Amino acid sequence: MLPAARTPGSYRIELVCLGNICRSPTAHVVLEERLADAGLGDVVEVSSSGTGDWHVGDPMDRRAAATLTAAGYDASRHRARQHDPADDVDLVLVMDDANLADVGGRTDRIRKFRDLDPREPGSDVPDPYYGGDHGFEEVLTMVERTASAIIDALRHERPWADRT
Repeated sequence: MLPAARTPGSYRIELVCLGNICRSPTAHVVLEERLADAGLGDVVEVSSSGTGDWHVGDPMDRRAAATLTAAGYDASRHRARQHDPADDVDLVLVMDDANLADVGGRTDRIRKFRDLDPREPGSDVPDPYYGGDHGFEEVLTMVERTASAIIDALRHERPWADRT
């Protein structure tokens, strides 16, 4: 079950990894496009960030961008930013256990991205940064599958709706 929106009528999801140049921006681009295709882009806002600050302002890793571009996504607009716990978001989805610890641990509003993965719920999205191109392709496959499940949950649960 997804947490309710803090403000009825809209829902904000933040995707978090270590540097905000590989996994979370890949998930951001995919989820944002899928939400638009599903007609939910006007009620669900997506952002991404990293727990570290060393890539702030940088574009996405070139291999992540190339993988997204080859799959038909637009990776050109991303600029890395650092996670700010004061951001007013409804749901934070982190990529791995280390990111989960960095943002303060699991709560109703903080979970792992793959908690919603229909194949391997609760698994990490592995960091492809120090590997080859295949790792970026594996990440994209996991992200696409999990993004579909997130959209299904959003459609079913409508957490942005006023429940009073």
